[in-house]
Amino acid sequence: MNDAEHDPEQAENGTPAIPESPLTEPVSDTPEPDEQKKAFAELNDRFLRLAADFENFKRRTSKERESIAALANERFVIDLLEVVDNFDRALKADDSHLREGLEQIRQLLSVQLQRHGIMPIDSLNKPFNPLEHEAIAHVPSGEPEGTVIDEVAKGYKMKEKVIRYAKVAVSKGN
Repeated sequence: MNDAEHDPEQAENGTPAIPESPLTEPVSDTPEPDEQKKAFAELNDRFLRLAADFENFKRRTSKERESIAALANERFVIDLLEVVDNFDRALKADDSHLREGLEQIRQLLSVQLQRHGIMPIDSLNKPFNPLEHEAIAHVPSGEPEGTVIDEVAKGYKMKEKVIRYAKVAVSKGN
């Protein structure tokens, strides 16, 4: 069976039928070049304005972040200045009350740190935890192996994040 038998139009006149192409439709539906240029210019203008707005937004939020950080630091320093004032008073005092004054200053500093979410890490007689402790010595002792037996420098957390690891000596058993 040949192609002419399948296509009745081709069978009648002997020439194959040409399907209509979407390219052969009239061109009158497409906008004129001037309209296209105008639409392109409008879109380009919108794009440039959005890009400029976004740059301004980035600059403004960056300044706001810096301002917030500076304000937070300022509040913290104001609280610490109270501790500095007490150190100055303690240095002017006589030696008999010096220890008592230093203990009060230490207590005041602890309160100020806690007010800002900074808490000491309790380490002594606890199991060694590498997420909170930094072992600087491994010492034989009567305590079970892996127990913190001495704290050389106290560790601190701010909220739940460790900001300074406790430097500790760890028992290695007998």
